[in-house]
Amino acid sequence: MPAGSVDGEALLTQQVLRGLGDKLYDKRKLAALEVEQLVKNLAREGYWRAVVQILDRLTRDYAYSPQANCRKGGLLALAAAAVALAERKQDAKKRGEAWPGPDYLASVVPPVLNALVDGDARVRYYACEALYNIAKVAREDFLEPHFTDTFDALFRLVADPDPAVHQATTFLDALMKDIVTAHEHFNMEKFVQQFQEALKVTAPRKRAFLLSWMQVLASVPDLDMLAHLPRFLERMLDCLRDPMCEVRVQAAKVLQDLLLEVQTSAGDVDVGSLTVVLATAAHSDDDTIRLTALRWLRTFVLDARAALLPRYALVLSAVLPALAAGPPDIVQLARETNAELLALPEGWEACDPAALLAAVAAELGSVHEPTRLAALLWLHTLLGRSRQTVLDHLGVLLPALFDALSAPSERVAVEALAVLGALAADDEGQFRSLMQELLDRFRGPLGARLLQRRGGLIVRRLAARLGGRAVFGGLSAILEGERDLPFAAALVQALNLILLTSPELRDLRALLQRAGAGGEGAALFSALYRSWCHSVGAVLSLCFLAQAYDHAYDLAASFADLGMNVEVLVQVDRLVQLLETPVFTPLRLQLLHPAHHPALLRALYALLMLLPQSDAFKTLHARLHSVPPMALLHPNPDPDPAVEPHRISRATHGLAAPDISAAMADGIGATPSSNGGARDRGGEASGSGGPGSDERIDFGPLLALFRARQQAHADDEEARRSSANDANVISAEHEDVMARAAWDSVEGLQGKRPLSGLTADRRTVSDESSFPRMYTG
Repeated sequence: MPAGSVDGEALLTQQVLRGLGDKLYDKRKLAALEVEQLVKNLAREGYWRAVVQILDRLTRDYAYSPQANCRKGGLLALAAAAVALAERKQDAKKRGEAWPGPDYLASVVPPVLNALVDGDARVRYYACEALYNIAKVAREDFLEPHFTDTFDALFRLVADPDPAVHQATTFLDALMKDIVTAHEHFNMEKFVQQFQEALKVTAPRKRAFLLSWMQVLASVPDLDMLAHLPRFLERMLDCLRDPMCEVRVQAAKVLQDLLLEVQTSAGDVDVGSLTVVLATAAHSDDDTIRLTALRWLRTFVLDARAALLPRYALVLSAVLPALAAGPPDIVQLARETNAELLALPEGWEACDPAALLAAVAAELGSVHEPTRLAALLWLHTLLGRSRQTVLDHLGVLLPALFDALSAPSERVAVEALAVLGALAADDEGQFRSLMQELLDRFRGPLGARLLQRRGGLIVRRLAARLGGRAVFGGLSAILEGERDLPFAAALVQALNLILLTSPELRDLRALLQRAGAGGEGAALFSALYRSWCHSVGAVLSLCFLAQAYDHAYDLAASFADLGMNVEVLVQVDRLVQLLETPVFTPLRLQLLHPAHHPALLRALYALLMLLPQSDAFKTLHARLHSVPPMALLHPNPDPDPAVEPHRISRATHGLAAPDISAAMADGIGATPSSNGGARDRGGEASGSGGPGSDERIDFGPLLALFRARQQAHADDEEARRSSANDANVISAEHEDVMARAAWDSVEGLQGKRPLSGLTADRRTVSDESSFPRMYTG
């Protein structure tokens, strides 16, 4: 510091002071250049106090002057002084000397920044120009203490309505980016906080300004902008819905560049935090945002699967809904991502199976078929990978799975049945729970509709998956103790129709046809019988299928003292229709040999006698009268080669087969006594027998069970009829709905309504012609 002191303000001549406030730009410019030269000389001589005095005078009397021209001149002079001091500082740095001067930027920059919000557009323009000149020469010295304020000022100026100011802002913005990218120690943490707050704006120009900064900073490896990406990715995605097309295009470009940076980055990228943001964005109502989010997520699935495992559930919750709704490119991208996710890698347990299961369960009730199918496929996959986890969450899953059975799409119902079958396989407890829940789903009006629409499909698919014997045996065991008798009767009718008509149950029918040989067939017959006797038609068809013709006659004859009601007549009517279906072709062929099957003829004539004059009566009457007369004239023909060797009849147990005249002589409508029943089946052994055993079916207890069950149904109906309240009327109507649903649940029987003419109409066929044609003489 030189000896003595210099008064800096005194060095500012009146000519310079007047020039700085002149209305002409050229005069202000000349005065600013004189200030620059003066400051340069003082700095060279080391008169730093005089320099500070000059800067204070320029700030106080000019930069903050109420006169616009003075403010303009003051900005020019301050910038000129800063240039002079910056050059002096750079020279000292080159020489390796410490800077002896004051912090001139602290004096110069604040008044210039203040002028950036001046009400006069020309003042704002000169402020931009001054700040540009100051930053250009100060570079790193300007950046650290003043960047935050400068960035805020630029953020406001990008929306300035004045074209000149806007253009000046563009130049200043470019300079600031250049300085930041060249600076090795830029305070990124502080800037990110500022940037994150600025991203909340919705003004298009300001958004474009922020996006341009993001694009620049992300391209500089040393700045590690990607480490902070989770903090502002959501706001950047939101720019994709901006009303201005240019901003949307710019946002898409920036996000694409960022994704490439993520893919090629050698640094640590917080995939987990980014996934949280992207999973939320994938549910946006804007298709562009959804597509971009899904594109990022698929990239993570492909390139960062290990890091993504803890967030698999989040990704899945974003992908599954996108499978059904939106433009084709979104749907296709979701399909590809879902396929990649399904290929669970090694160590997949890190993805938290319970969270995955929750994400799947949330979509099981989706109204969109592709989403629901994908959720069911995931559930099937998780069953194979982590069965216990699935079983632990059955309380949530089972209602959704059973709801899927009523879905409009049959494919959804089929996949749900596959999952239910997998749940019940090799697990007796789950199997019984499944059967119970399935029956409960058929209750009520909604259950009746489900039974009508999907009953056949449900039972057939489960039988194919779990085995027909297990499914029918399990359902029968539950229905055996059912207290809602009308419901039990309707369900038994439906199951019986499915048993008789489904191609998938051919082996089960064949097993029942061998019931007379004991073993598994007899055991199955007895198991089904205990619930089948809820329905007259079902239990009779079961007997006809198993060729238990003697017992079928006993059942029909029981109504001599049990009494008949309309429901019984309806079931018998339907049974007659079933006897005309292909499953009973062997039975109809056996009518060609009445001597070998007298009990069959007795049983069919007993049914005929139960029916009033109706279409069913005419059908059965016509069938019985189709028996060739010559067969009746020769009661002991050659053995029938078509006779089933294990037919359940009196003849199979050592009793001679009576001729048809003797069979008819007992009386078609006679009720067999207990002694007579025992005599007719004297060769039958008690017990249903086990596999490979020679034991036969004991029909005595079964007949007693049938009679008791039918009496219970009659009493229940009588109780309901005796009550005149609305609830019972509704119950009766519901029973009829369930019965129709049972009939319609079987493909091929829909629309075929029985009881056409099942009234007290006058007979059109003589009573006499109803009996079998007997030979005389």
